[in-house]
Amino acid sequence: MEPAASYARAGVHLDAAREILDRIADAVRSTYRPEVIAGLGAFAGLYGANVLKTMAEPVLVASTDGVGTKLKVAARLRRWGAIGYDLVHHCVNDILVHGARPLFFLDYIAADRLDPEVVVPIVESVAAACREVGCPLLGGETAEMPGVYAPGELDLVGTIVGVVERSRIRDGHSIRPGDRLLALPSSGLHTNGYSLARAVLGDLDWEKPHPELGTSIAEALLAPHRCYLGFLQAMEEAGIEPKGVAHITGGGVYENLPRILPPGTAGVLHRGTWPEPPIFGLIQRLGQVAMEEMFHVFNMGLGMILAVDPEAAERALALWPGELFAVGEIVEGDRTVYIVWE
Repeated sequence: MEPAASYARAGVHLDAAREILDRIADAVRSTYRPEVIAGLGAFAGLYGANVLKTMAEPVLVASTDGVGTKLKVAARLRRWGAIGYDLVHHCVNDILVHGARPLFFLDYIAADRLDPEVVVPIVESVAAACREVGCPLLGGETAEMPGVYAPGELDLVGTIVGVVERSRIRDGHSIRPGDRLLALPSSGLHTNGYSLARAVLGDLDWEKPHPELGTSIAEALLAPHRCYLGFLQAMEEAGIEPKGVAHITGGGVYENLPRILPPGTAGVLHRGTWPEPPIFGLIQRLGQVAMEEMFHVFNMGLGMILAVDPEAAERALALWPGELFAVGEIVEGDRTVYIVWE
């Protein structure tokens, strides 16, 4: 028996992998910029780094992340056309907090069996998101691993590499008591807290409109992770430089805001000063989840929190009313977050 047939008996289907590669080729190549020397089909992606020569002291910034169990939501609904945006936007935001801009992106999809009707729309959405942020999808991997993944299961992971001038790295070291905390709102859960959300909402009808949400549970749960690259660029162009930026992801507000706070400082947030998507209230009410745990698990409507000096904060709020919200302040403390229930 020829090797391909025996491999198929073992659970690996090379024909499906070839079909996927053929169908995603145009989408992947559409993300390429002049810096891409070799991409799809090469053993490794090659990226021309001449841009680094124009910088005084370039620092590469890299991050790897996934979309967690939001994949289970997409699988239940059989909607894969936006999950790539979640992946790319999450990774872009993670390097953006340090002031970096993306250079290139790589993705990894693994499953017990590669289904072209699932993998192709995922990769196409990854490519679409990369195009929109000007970041080539330089390479990736699709792996079929029966016995490692349970039947019907898949995973999606992305790696991003960006660059920032060393002198412009944002790390929060200059944050001081009296600085203001501003927030860029989230679109919903983004890519975190889905295990709890599914446990609470799993028995409900996700497709019909829900009165508390103004939409269906499906639409609320699948709302794509927002990307804040354009907004942070606009702030810099306006001469407003945040002292620190926290991307509110796994661990929620309580775990992520302290990551940018220097010793001797703490953050105070005033609940009610930012728009809170109603999906959070529905989860809290139906699951009887303690509010403190909600802020440990979810972003609660706070996509990014920016620490800005008072004068710059006032200018920013005047420039972007309704897009940027004053949500708190920096006080003396031990790198803790206090939430005032208003």
